[in-house]
Amino acid sequence: MRYIGIDVSKATFMVAYPQQNGGYKTREFKNTAKGVHEFILTLETDDHCVMEATGNYSYLLLYLLNNADITTSMENALKVKNFARTMLSVTKTDKADAQLLSLYGERMRPAPFKLPSDSILLLKQKRAAIRQFQKQLHATNNLKKSLEALPKKDPTTFKSIAKIAETLEKQIRKMQEEMIVLTQAEFNQQMDKLTSIKGVGASLAAAIIITTGGFTYFDNAKQVSRYLGICPTYQQSGTSINVKGHINRNGDSALRSQLYVASWCVSQHNAECNKLYTRLKEKGKPGKLIMIAVANKVIRQCFAVVKNDTYYIDGFVSEKP
Repeated sequence: MRYIGIDVSKATFMVAYPQQNGGYKTREFKNTAKGVHEFILTLETDDHCVMEATGNYSYLLLYLLNNADITTSMENALKVKNFARTMLSVTKTDKADAQLLSLYGERMRPAPFKLPSDSILLLKQKRAAIRQFQKQLHATNNLKKSLEALPKKDPTTFKSIAKIAETLEKQIRKMQEEMIVLTQAEFNQQMDKLTSIKGVGASLAAAIIITTGGFTYFDNAKQVSRYLGICPTYQQSGTSINVKGHINRNGDSALRSQLYVASWCVSQHNAECNKLYTRLKEKGKPGKLIMIAVANKVIRQCFAVVKNDTYYIDGFVSEKP
């Protein structure tokens, strides 16, 4: 088996083919459908492609490789960066990165990437657009507030700002409704199970399904917490280092914010989360730490109801066998 390293950029992608003599042959292709098809023709049956996550620019290549039944791995950029450090790499070019990814595949043997369904890809686009519109709306409102402090105001400017803000609010509401409707249509059972958890609404449930691919990428709830970036870190070495750090902050920051906000409501209305909140509060734990713990509890509940295909029963206590 050959591990083919691929370094993807906006317009092109560089490919490193390992050779029998121990070196690499590199070749550049255009990052278009035609360029990807040309690349696929150069591959052998048992080749395993390896690339690092580079946002939307790598998805066309990933999608077409998957359709051609080519085994492909997409690795976290931080893992590849740390691997480069262990190899004492001092050169960073497209060719060097492609060769490094080929070596990474050979040494680390990464698992094949599970491509999200077409529905998940469409939902992710809507969610990304909503987040961008919300940032623009926040910036527009801040501009309006800053101009209101001036002694002389231009009516035309304020009218334009108000119109832009109104349009953004309308588009955000429309796309949020479309996102929830599409999620319910494609993942109706999962939406029903997730919203049966007290404190988890349709918007949060949809965001969790979109980000996790309907929990299809994970074997246990701990993996989900690490993926979302709400897993606490801990460093200990000898007697000099003993640090309980912050959360790892991987994954989707917008979903983490939603979970943090929802944790305040969940901690009051969800029986198990309320017990956790009360116990940590009595121990004198900081408020943010408690809310993160509650958010982790919610993720475990979400994972359990989806994987067990059951509705959540608030306050249910399982009997020991």
